[in-house]
Amino acid sequence: MGILKGTKLNSILTGKCPVCQNESMYKNSNPYILSETLKMHERCSHCGTKYKIEPSFFYGAMYVSYPVGIAFATAAFVITYFFFEATLVNTFIAIVGTMVVFMPVIMRLARNIWINFFMKYDPSKDQLVSK
Repeated sequence: MGILKGTKLNSILTGKCPVCQNESMYKNSNPYILSETLKMHERCSHCGTKYKIEPSFFYGAMYVSYPVGIAFATAAFVITYFFFEATLVNTFIAIVGTMVVFMPVIMRLARNIWINFFMKYDPSKDQLVSK
């Protein structure tokens, strides 16, 4: 995603530090290892940005996860009902299945969006040499 480097969209989609966008905020890049889905580094090792600004900072991500989940559910509805012409019952099953399968991704996207509300890309921190 070199084209998007320096944009909030890059940080949101990749889960990289919102300030330097050089390192993943998460200890494990795979969100489907459920025991580690929300485990984050304390700070960015490249620029030193502290991710958890205050205690319980990421509780606010719950408010973001709702519309993100609605977007996933709407996409599942449109695809199954309009493209595959499934019945409403099958469409409902597809929506529930989508929400279950993508829940780790939705949780991470919500956190990424939330932290990007409060931090922005700083090109000077991108150029720092990691220690």
